[in-house]
Amino acid sequence: MIKYLDKTARTEDDAIAAALAELGLDRDDVSVEIIERAKSGFLGIGASPAVVRVSYEVPDEPAPAPKAEEVKQPAPKAAPKHEAKAQPKPEVKKEAPKAAPVDENEDYAAIRAFLTGLLERMNVQADIEISPRDNGGVNVNLSGSGMGAIIGRRGETLDAIQHLTNYVVNHGSERRLHISVDAENYRSKREESLAKLAEKMAEKAVKYKRSMALEPMNSYERHVIHTALQNYEGVTTSSTGVEPNRRVVVSYVKPEQPEQPRSNRPQSREWA
Repeated sequence: MIKYLDKTARTEDDAIAAALAELGLDRDDVSVEIIERAKSGFLGIGASPAVVRVSYEVPDEPAPAPKAEEVKQPAPKAAPKHEAKAQPKPEVKKEAPKAAPVDENEDYAAIRAFLTGLLERMNVQADIEISPRDNGGVNVNLSGSGMGAIIGRRGETLDAIQHLTNYVVNHGSERRLHISVDAENYRSKREESLAKLAEKMAEKAVKYKRSMALEPMNSYERHVIHTALQNYEGVTTSSTGVEPNRRVVVSYVKPEQPEQPRSNRPQSREWA
């Protein structure tokens, strides 16, 4: 579930910092939409503060799993009397994933246990590498032969795995540990391509002096676009629509002409 928080401050950076401080989140955890840019005015006259809208994700409560007695198992079918016995298929030996470190802490062990069970149900074997982030969170990188099924279309499956991992590990805890799940460095590659796309659309917006709408994206991809164009001169970004068709719009911003002081304005003269 996506929630929003509007903040007003002297500059865009001050408004973003105030929102992050109130939410207790990092810059990577939110998407920022600039509602109004700050205006300095002339000699303080006509100045107006910046207004930003910060969107952040709140985990949804998962639906309760059905009880064991409610799940009816289909009765096995009896084989025909004269049916020939099928030849057993040769077993394919799968390489066992790397063992977990002996001195792994409680959080890392919980992450590894959940992902191991989830990947087994998906019939995917992968190595799970867990490392700390600079901001106090955790990076998880999955590697193996079945990463296409893990990533999914535009990373949708990978996002769902990350969402579930964050919910399970943080459920019932007083503190929130931000866990980023990646597979074969997909996110860094995707961020690079999205940043190039953002700059290309910004160039078009400035060239044609019109707004350019991108294709529908998830909250993570929209955040990458907003961040890439946050300081791009001549454009502003906003999000429109509802999930799953919410998209980023890159809009052209006409540069403001500073008002000249009266002393610098040309004065008319009367000729005799």
